[in-house]
Parts: sequence; C-alpha cells; structure tokens
Amino acid sequence: MNRPRGTTVATASAVVLATAGGLLATAAPASAAVTCASPVFKRTFYANTTFSGTPKGTDCDSVIDQNWGTGAPGYPGMPSNYFGVRWSMTRDFGSGGPFTFTASSRDGIRVYVDGVRKVDLWKNVATTVSKTVNLTIPSGTHSLRVDFVNWTGSADVKFAYTPRTSATVDKVKPLVPTGTTVAYSTASTSTKVSWAANKEMDLAGYRVYRRLKGAAYPAKALATTTSTSYTDTSVPKDGNVYYYEVRAYDRAGNTSSGTADAAVTTVDRTAPAAPKGVEDNWAIGNPTKITLYWDGNAEPDLAEYRVYRSTSRPVALTAANRLASSGGGYSGPLPQTGHTYYYVVTAVDTHGNESSPSGTAVYYSDDLTGPVDTALNARASESEAGVTVTWDASAVTSEDFAGYSVFRTNRPGTATATRTEVGKGIRGTSFTDAAPPAGATYAYHVVALDHEGNGGTPSAALSVAVVGNRTAPAPVTGVTAVPKANGVTLSWEANTDLGLAHYRVLRGALVDGRWTYTPVPHPSNFQPWEIAETTFHDAVPADGQQVRYAVVAVDQYGNQLTPADGATSLDVTELDLRPTVPAATGAPLAYLGSDQNAWLSWALGSSETLGEVSGFAVHRWNPQTGAFELVRTEPKGDSTTWHWKDPAVPAETTVYYRVSVLYADGTTSGASETSVVTR
Repeated sequence: MNRPRGTTVATASAVVLATAGGLLATAAPASAAVTCASPVFKRTFYANTTFSGTPKGTDCDSVIDQNWGTGAPGYPGMPSNYFGVRWSMTRDFGSGGPFTFTASSRDGIRVYVDGVRKVDLWKNVATTVSKTVNLTIPSGTHSLRVDFVNWTGSADVKFAYTPRTSATVDKVKPLVPTGTTVAYSTASTSTKVSWAANKEMDLAGYRVYRRLKGAAYPAKALATTTSTSYTDTSVPKDGNVYYYEVRAYDRAGNTSSGTADAAVTTVDRTAPAAPKGVEDNWAIGNPTKITLYWDGNAEPDLAEYRVYRSTSRPVALTAANRLASSGGGYSGPLPQTGHTYYYVVTAVDTHGNESSPSGTAVYYSDDLTGPVDTALNARASESEAGVTVTWDASAVTSEDFAGYSVFRTNRPGTATATRTEVGKGIRGTSFTDAAPPAGATYAYHVVALDHEGNGGTPSAALSVAVVGNRTAPAPVTGVTAVPKANGVTLSWEANTDLGLAHYRVLRGALVDGRWTYTPVPHPSNFQPWEIAETTFHDAVPADGQQVRYAVVAVDQYGNQLTPADGATSLDVTELDLRPTVPAATGAPLAYLGSDQNAWLSWALGSSETLGEVSGFAVHRWNPQTGAFELVRTEPKGDSTTWHWKDPAVPAETTVYYRVSVLYADGTTSGASETSVVTR
C-alpha cells in the first residue's frame, strides 16, 4: 500500500513547520493536537466515508495532490477502501476577488468556502473526474474545506485555487497597505519607509510616492518594489517636510488607495543659489574705491551675503579673503598695490549653508611702489667665469617680488654712461656676467623689481676693472672615436673650465702631407657646431678613409686650443661600405645629390636632348648580393629636374645609389653614383 505523497507516519511531539509546498510536518498521533500555519491545510484521515469517529492521523499539507492507487494511506488502521480524508484551512484573502477552483478525483470530492459547497463530485467512479469553478471570494478571512472519500478501487485527488489576474475579469483593488512607518536618518540623509505585507494572492508589488509639503503626489511613483520597505536616498537635503504614501497593485493592474501620509523633516544641507549680477560691476581706469551691487536671492531662509576678495582667480572662499557680511551691496576701498583684484559674493542661509561663489567682478589698481626686498652686502669679483656679483638675502620680502636684476654701467660717472640689464628675474643671491667686454671699468648694482617693474632700493655700486679671459680651456681628455656604418661617434670627458661655453669638433684632412682642420658645421646655418654635450656623431660616408678628429673646449670669450698648440686629436679609419663592383662609368647628368633622408635629386647635362630621354633608372647597392639592384624607374614627365625618396632605405648606415638615363630607343646610359648617410 502506498503512503500519501509527502506523508510521514505520525510520531509523538510533532513540530509543525510551514513551508511553500509539500507535507510540512512530521505527523502527530491522531490523539495529539496539530496546528498548521495558514495558508497550509490541516489534513485528517478517517477509516470511514462519514468523517466520523477518531481520526487515524493528522498532519499538515500545503498541496492537495495525492495518488494512493489501490492501496491505503500510510497511517495505521487506514483501509484501502471506504476511507475519507479532509483538508481544512482558514486564511486571509486580503481584498478577495475572482478565483478559479480546480478539482479532480477518484472517487468523491467536495469543496466548501465558509461552509458553503462550491464543488460537488460525490460519486464512486472508475476513472478520474474533474471540474473547474470560477467564483468571487469576498475580502477578509475565509475558511476552505476539501472532503475526499474513496469507496472502492483506485484513489487519487487533486485541488487548487488560484486568483484570476486578467484585467478584464479582476476589477478588485488590493487593500491599502497597513502598518506604514517612516524613519529619517540625518547621518545618511535618507528615509526608510516600511509597511506590512498585503494578503492578496495576486499581489504584484508596491509603489512608493513622495511629495513636498503643500504639493500633490506626482503621477509617477518614486519607486516600485516587491519588498515591504524602501529606502529613499534621493530625498532633498533642504530642511523641508516631505510626505510618503504606499500603494499596492495586483497582477491585473488594479492599484489600491494610498496609505495615510507619513511625514519627515529633512536636514538642510542645500545651499542657496549663487548671487547673480556681481560680474556686471566694473569701473573705468584704476579706482581707489569700489561699490558692488547684485540681485537679491529668493530663498525664504536667506540669512546674509558674504563678500570675498583675492589677487588670484578663482577667489578662494577662505577667512583670509573674506571682507564683510552684508544684507545686500558692498562698498569699500581698493588697495593700491598694482594687483588685479577679484571680488565674489556668496549667499548663506539660516542653517549656515553657503552658496557657490557668484560671477567675478574685476578691478585694477596702480602700483607705484617698489618691493621692500634689498640686496644686502653686495660684492663683485672677476674670474675665468666672468664677473660674479653676490649678495646676502633680503631680511624681508614683498608679495609681488619678481626677482633681482643686475645692471652693468659702462663709463660710470660720465655723461655718456649707459646702463645695461645683464641679469633679470634672479631668485637666488648670485649672478655671473659671463663675458663683459674686456679692458674697461664697469659699475654693477643689484635692484629688486616687482611685477610692474618698480625697483626697490639698489645696492651700492660695485666697480670692477674687467681684464677679460685670454686663456683657452685645458685640452679635452678621454676622447674616443668609434667608426660606424653611418659615420663616426666621438665622446670625451667633461671639461671643468669655469668659463666653458661649448665644445667644437674639428675634422682633419691630410693635404700635401699635412693635416688641416675645419670645424664640423651645423647643418642649419653652416657655422661651427656649438656642442653642449660630451658626445657627437659626425655623419660621413663609410668609405674607408683615414681621418683625424680634434675636440676642443671653447670659453665665453672664444678662446680655444688648436691641434698645433695642444688640443687632443685622434686618428680613426672609417668603415668601408663602398660597392665592390667596378666604378660607375658616368651618366650625362649635370648633378646628382642626396640628403640624410634618402632624397635623391638630379638634372640632365646641357648636351642631352630631352626628346630622346624616356626616364631614369635608380639602382641601390645591396652588400648581401654584391650588386646594384633596380629600385625605381622614374618617368621623364614634363620636369627638368627630378626627385625621388627611397621609402625602404635602411637606418643608420651608408647607402650607395646609381642613376642612369633611359632613352626612347631602349638604350641606357652609364651611371652616376652618390652616397647617402642615413640617421
């Protein structure tokens, strides 16, 4: 015999645990009281079809869906035929509404609502019979009872009740939620709204609404939730009273009325709006007094306005910059320091919330006073570095101090004396005039200047008879030369001469048995290259020549050694990357040139007839194959000069090219050759 689905034989002292489905408890003896938490059914087993006498067993069942077959339910004393089972339960249906009852059984089943029979299939049958009933259950709490009997044969029973949620059928609104509470947190500035759960079986959720005191609730809900609480983190922090209400809605779209208004008073952390119109204040020229006006704020809790001034923008809202508190408008003196003064105004409410700053009013003042900074104990002396003026730091300093200037006066004390500013914006306490013209006496003095060019008290005049530096820096040491595929890289140790200005690299060539030297020129101006670093790369073709380099230090007066009087020189043999094939035979070109970017350019000689020329062939030497390979055929076109840039030129090497003339009759001239030193 099969036991009821989900049924456990009764044991003593059963504890009932309500869940969402299935048998909910360890069954208690028939004589023990069994309590089942709504909406769970209490199920009672009888060994007769009249539901009389002492039950054979009692338990809890959340789903009525049993199939005992031809056996007996699993309680001692229960027969396989002529037995009865009763399910009973009382539950709160909330607002009630339309429901569907579905029942099926072998043999008899009856369903009662508040003792009134709604389903009646009371007959001994061989096959399962079913019935569906639509009915409306009123709001509130009602009892449900299901009676089942098996006379003979197989026994099965099933019953369910569900709300009808179609909008065309269900017109019943949910009940208004109960137990609504609100709690406002000043720490998190949020409101928690809580309420009790509705009892409707077709409930879909809740909508929470918020309104400002004196205003209506908006059409759109603040939040929608299936929970029974909601925390509003967006409530304004403005010190106003806000009301909340909760409405329940069901799956048919019906919405309950709102709960009673529940109020909270928020903390005021919302500052007033920034005052308007301050930026429209101005004055012609540089006034000594200013007046500010602005539009009044409309906030009901406005307490005052605050005026701030600064010499920088934006104006910081600090105690040091605050000028005054005002009920409206401001007038006051403008400091005559030469600064640009910026004014802003803020609004403050009764809770101390201060607005952002207004637009900025700008006023300009005259500055006719030099800084208080003074160069103390100034002195001057000449060395190989030049004339160095030093002084002690000023004991006081001005806010607008822009630095010291050092002036040099020639022919001091004469009518033709001229003053030259040789140092400017000096923040330290020394300056070196690197190369004053030698053979004259000069007067130096130091003056502190402000940003307007006003000078402070000058130092005493310092007289210096300048001899000048006629001694060249010592020879450069540690010179090395490394031949590379695109030239020669030189390096050396730093020279420590006080008057050092730069270095020069001299390139030597052997002419008639003597070495002659010329400075390596700068490619932009072709003047001797003034080198500040201690390394230099001479980009020359790697054609295997022996060259000699000298590196010399040059001081501020242009003094330098030569190889003849002690400059360090060094011999080096360039790498030889020249083609190993016979020399070019010569093309009828007036010139063939190139640069470090592999731009080739050429022109025809005057003896060539353009009508006989069809184009040009450019070949590039490939050291791997040992041959000049064709890389470009350039058409003649309408030009008289031709250019081509090799897009595939290797980097940091020496590349050789040959250019030949192509004739209309299919013949080719000899070739002209050029080299390119790439970066």
